[in-house]
Amino acid sequence: MNIKIVVNMNFGLESVVKRELVDLGYNNLEVNDGSIKLDGTLRDIAILNLRLRSAERVFIELASFKAESFEELFDNVYELPWADIISKNGNFIVQGRSAKSKLFSVSDCQRITEKAIIKKLQKTYDIDFFEKSAERYKIEVILFKDVARIVLDTSGEGLHKRGYREASYKAPLSETIAAGLVQLSYWRKNRIFWDPFCGSGTIAIEAAMIGKNIAPGLMRKFDFEKFFFIDENYFKEEKAKAYGDIDYESKLEIYGTDISYKAIDIAKHNLEILGLEDDVKFFVKDIADLDIAGEYGVIITNPPYGIRIGQAEKDQLEKELGDLYKSLSTWSLYAISADEDFQKNFGKRANRNRKLYNGRIKTYYYQYHGPAPK
Repeated sequence: MNIKIVVNMNFGLESVVKRELVDLGYNNLEVNDGSIKLDGTLRDIAILNLRLRSAERVFIELASFKAESFEELFDNVYELPWADIISKNGNFIVQGRSAKSKLFSVSDCQRITEKAIIKKLQKTYDIDFFEKSAERYKIEVILFKDVARIVLDTSGEGLHKRGYREASYKAPLSETIAAGLVQLSYWRKNRIFWDPFCGSGTIAIEAAMIGKNIAPGLMRKFDFEKFFFIDENYFKEEKAKAYGDIDYESKLEIYGTDISYKAIDIAKHNLEILGLEDDVKFFVKDIADLDIAGEYGVIITNPPYGIRIGQAEKDQLEKELGDLYKSLSTWSLYAISADEDFQKNFGKRANRNRKLYNGRIKTYYYQYHGPAPK
């Protein structure tokens, strides 16, 4: 069964997710701001949810049509074969978005969409009341320039919910963005990795999962697992393949340091859940006292900024990060920050500066490229 699949991601990570899809064997990709559309099958729903590292959710696009009136919206939604998608007791939830459209009231669009679904299911199942007591179906009506798209969320919880982070410290970076930072860098599993502001360890752990080829979705559940129209064997088979692809042989050299004992305790706990203690070392260390050895290593970090820290302390930490980098002649450094003065405090202009959105916060990914390993 061929279907339309939509993968969404944080703004700025489109090229990363596109590369992931190409590496997984997908082509004919339609890339837009914050999303990528592709043709696929129901098995691909299992593959993409399990393996995509920097995407946020995977949707099935059920329909796309012109909708300039509520009547058009109702009629087109009603025409869809909802009994082939939602079970008799399925818990269907309708969400919505609208931009640059005549139907600008999101709540009304949600109400009309849900009404059309209920009317169609009542006719098919010959019942008046829906208990909504079984599996969850998150449906979204998206209007843009008077075109309505009806999509079904197959992921459930966002793909950043890996399952290993039971606790976090202060303002953590999401797992999907952390994975994107690693994939945008020149770090490879044969190079030293270091995060001097590691917090709860997310960037270092995501690097370890990439280095070991551990699929990010192996430890969690997805809504699509309960969809009656998707063969449960797809997920079982693809999960088994993902376990078989894990690289148990490579030895990684990954370090995460932080001045906070609490942060390091949390990072170690998150690491233990994955069983990667032999590859990743977390320990308490002030960046001013950090002594890093080795050649051609890579630093990827999220230094404190904004409301997390005072202005003077932020400036000082960015200067100390710059001083550390000056002592590492063969290393590369990558830092994500919302601070537009980062380069001035760091003491050097970045080779590349990429704009990324951490949720709704505009950040910059400052990239300093050291020499390639000999």
